[in-house]
Amino acid sequence: MRFMMIMIPKGYEQASPGTMPDAKAVEGMMKYNEALQKAGVLLALDGLHPPSMGARVSFAGGKPKVTDGPYAEAKEVVGGYWMIQVKSKEEAIQWAMRCPGGENEIIEIRQVQEFADFPPDVQEAAAKFPEMQAQHARQTGK
Repeated sequence: MRFMMIMIPKGYEQASPGTMPDAKAVEGMMKYNEALQKAGVLLALDGLHPPSMGARVSFAGGKPKVTDGPYAEAKEVVGGYWMIQVKSKEEAIQWAMRCPGGENEIIEIRQVQEFADFPPDVQEAAAKFPEMQAQHARQTGK
């Protein structure tokens, strides 16, 4: 089972462009990342720049509209993620609990929808999806 562990740092929704994490916090996080890697459960991970450097595309009325960050209405934003492969939700929770997160951080754990999870009509509509995943894996080596 694949799970995405999503880091939600409180206050990051209003962080200035170019805001960077504290070196000491990164050092602790690197030890955690190494533990995930050594256990063989880590598939991918990345940190994200603050929303003030991003954009959102909405589709009200069927037309795309671009809004540059920051977003006044945002209460929580994603600061980064880990993609892990473990045997259960409980194991994913155990890994999240080992993270050296601070008081202002929350990790949300979400299971990835696998192609086999979908009913036959949805699988038919997305029939080329496994092929697209395989092609991406060949191109990126992932």
